[in-house]
Amino acid sequence: MKSRKTTISRFKPGVARRTHLLLAAMLWTGVGTLLLTKGAFRLTRVTDYQGAIVAASLLAGTLKGYFVLDRSARRTINRIAGFNDNTCFGAVYSIKTWVLVVGMIAMGIALRRSSLPPELLSFIYITIGWGLLFSSRLAWFAWRKGTDYV
Repeated sequence: MKSRKTTISRFKPGVARRTHLLLAAMLWTGVGTLLLTKGAFRLTRVTDYQGAIVAASLLAGTLKGYFVLDRSARRTINRIAGFNDNTCFGAVYSIKTWVLVVGMIAMGIALRRSSLPPELLSFIYITIGWGLLFSSRLAWFAWRKGTDYV
């Protein structure tokens, strides 16, 4: 008789470490692009200071990416490097990180429903989107080079 664990393991969507790196890179790139697009769309409602908002957002996003998100990206890459092949693809991020993602989605919904001015919403969306896109480069490099890159 097969053990329950063996039976359940057959249905586990396990993937290689390199696939985890690709998934991490694609998630950060996709979410960053989505937020940048939302910010740009909201910016069309702003008549003044569009260039200044974009410049300030890109600067703030680069700083956030370099000083905050790069650290998180490296931690994820190091975590993936320790995986065995055939680890479940959902393990790309820790449970703590997935909870944080749900919290960020909830904050995004609250922001979208808020009465904040479009200038501020554009700044927030572009800053976070660019920061994610900027830091996704680390996961893309790791995917390209394999788990040896950190």
